[in-house]
Amino acid sequence: MAEPTKKLKTSSPLIGTHNGHFHADEALAIYLLRLLPHYSSSPLLRTRDPAQLATCHTVVDVGGEYDPASNRYDHHQRTFTSTFPNRTTTKLSSAGLVYLHFGRAIIAQQTAWPLDHDNVTVLYEKLYTDFVEAIDANDNGVSSTPDAEKRFKDFGLTIASIVGDMNANRPGEALDEDALFDRASAFIGGVFAQKLHLANSAWLPARATVAKAYADRKDVHPSGRVIVLPQAGTPWKEHLYGCERDEAGTDAAAADDPSKVSYVLYPENATEDAKWRVQAVSVTEGSFESRKPLPESWRGVRDEELDGVMGADIPDGAVFVHASGFIGGHKSKEGAFAMASRALEI
Repeated sequence: MAEPTKKLKTSSPLIGTHNGHFHADEALAIYLLRLLPHYSSSPLLRTRDPAQLATCHTVVDVGGEYDPASNRYDHHQRTFTSTFPNRTTTKLSSAGLVYLHFGRAIIAQQTAWPLDHDNVTVLYEKLYTDFVEAIDANDNGVSSTPDAEKRFKDFGLTIASIVGDMNANRPGEALDEDALFDRASAFIGGVFAQKLHLANSAWLPARATVAKAYADRKDVHPSGRVIVLPQAGTPWKEHLYGCERDEAGTDAAAADDPSKVSYVLYPENATEDAKWRVQAVSVTEGSFESRKPLPESWRGVRDEELDGVMGADIPDGAVFVHASGFIGGHKSKEGAFAMASRALEI
């Protein structure tokens, strides 16, 4: 039985998606489209009726058709195999399809970078890798790990699961299905917007900071295994691994490889008397295992007791070393450097 016709009078392009239970991918896809001036005032028609979908300017996640020329962005058809450029594992969902075709324009519009600026390309790749791909993978049933059995329960706390939970009203509410979808779309869109903001305002500028610190590392310590960052809060990990890959020409890095950085020093905050941290570099970006943890005898020790354990060659003022040895602190930059230097010798 055909659904009742919904009449939406508008001069803006009408967007269509399916009704019923909604998912993270179309919630994000709709949000992304509406970031563009062309779609900023577009109404949304949620239906599975082909006749009604045919009246839509743009249709996502329904209709069984992927045809950018006619603004159709579904991925459920058996013939669909598209992935993001230079990726082979994760098929695109409706979110990935919209991002593939409109992501550069969205990033340029949101950041004020010119569309052809290299930074737009960098951020385009970054946002797909760090956010959109996970939405694609979830919708297409692609696991982030090959292990079938989880090692611990995470309570389903993923962006996709939270969006799924938003299909239901909160206690005391009586929102209709479309209103619930709008709330979910705003939620997941807000996460995307924050990811883009941080990538543009913090991660992107940090590339040059980390590259300089890496280039100067042998001026800091003759081994080249210590780098110093001048500012607190610099997102350094991804950039450091990138510098090492660029130099070595490979992704492989043994934990004890003498050409790899072991420790990163940085101030705790922006004040003149800020304490300093010495952080061990992890084996890989997502690993909790350090290439060279701070010495075992220092771990879990604090303050004056830690000064005594570390010895006279390190200035007094130690603050702590974490029980796992992945990070420690000192009241001065010189002290943090001495901790890193001594740790390299042990």
